[in-house]
Amino acid sequence: MRRYILQVMVLVVLGLGTATLGNAQANNDDKKDDRQDLRKDKKDLRNDQKDINQDKRDLAKDRADRNKDARDVNQDQKDLNKDRRDLREDIKNGDKADAAKDKADIQKDKTDLAKDKADLKNDNKDIQKDKNDLNKDRKDAQKDRKDIRHDRRDIHRDRHGK
Repeated sequence: MRRYILQVMVLVVLGLGTATLGNAQANNDDKKDDRQDLRKDKKDLRNDQKDINQDKRDLAKDRADRNKDARDVNQDQKDLNKDRRDLREDIKNGDKADAAKDKADIQKDKTDLAKDKADLKNDNKDIQKDKNDLNKDRKDAQKDRKDIRHDRRDIHRDRHGK
């Protein structure tokens, strides 16, 4: 009977030793995986930050372009109003030649105004797209920061067994 108990104890000890060795090896694999995840998440975070900075530059350029187009719209509207005023004065004075020139200027100003308004509308769409892209990149960066925190926590737990 003692011999049987001794054999069982030897098998139990050997089994525990093998299990401990297996756990240590699995623990090392976890650490390695967590470190690789951490490096990958840091790289993703750097790339997201680059994207954010590029989106900010694009947004600034689009805003400058929009402001330029808004100035053009205002200038064209001012020219249109001036030509209309000149047309009324020429009609009042009976100057048909100047009235015809003013009508041509009015048509040209209307065309310019329509083009500038279309450009302004497109610039506003571009700005909205850039804002959406910027928000998406910021969310990605935040997710990567969260992943980095989790990977660091996993590495710490693997080291200290918690």
